[in-house]
Amino acid sequence: MAPRISYVEPATMTDEAMLRELDRCRREGTPRPESQAIRAHVPAAFWSFANTWQTVFREGVADHNIKELCRVYVSRSVLCEYCGNQRSMKSAKAGLEEADYKDLINFESSTRYDDRQKAALAYAECITWDLPSEDKMWERLRAHFSEPEIVEIGYFVAITMGQQRWLRTLNIEHHQILSGTDASMAPGFETMDDLSRSKADANYWAKSKAAPKSAA
Repeated sequence: MAPRISYVEPATMTDEAMLRELDRCRREGTPRPESQAIRAHVPAAFWSFANTWQTVFREGVADHNIKELCRVYVSRSVLCEYCGNQRSMKSAKAGLEEADYKDLINFESSTRYDDRQKAALAYAECITWDLPSEDKMWERLRAHFSEPEIVEIGYFVAITMGQQRWLRTLNIEHHQILSGTDASMAPGFETMDDLSRSKADANYWAKSKAAPKSAA
């Protein structure tokens, strides 16, 4: 399936800084190069996202693994397959395991997440599903996070939710630009053949419509 907006082919680009960033995406992922090859039609959009991802997601004041769980929670909620089939290499090195992604939609009832992670995921849930902003949620957040951390997590959830809602409309797929690496790909999605097999599986995550119990 062809993307709805054409990729800017790296071979046609003359901006050395953008080419270096695309090569970093190829080697490190999150973001993978396909989404940036779409944003490259507008260099300001390309750099706005690249800089935000670096300073707010990979760096920043809040725990990176917390932000990674929130990112994939959003993917599972809005059914952005492109984003949902990526994993943060930084989180993997910091101890986050593939099993940690399994219960995200039903995080409240899961024994896999601690109170701190559940508080952040409840915040992501509130933002993503337009749930009421209740005092109880804010009490949970303030018990575990500073105000700068709460600002960063909320800002990041909003950024990734908006981007994912957009990317899911574009029909973009992995391994279409600067292919040949599996950087930041989820297990079972390392190559195009692997990706095709995983998506054909009856238990593929995107085949089940997500909805939190509190939004039902």
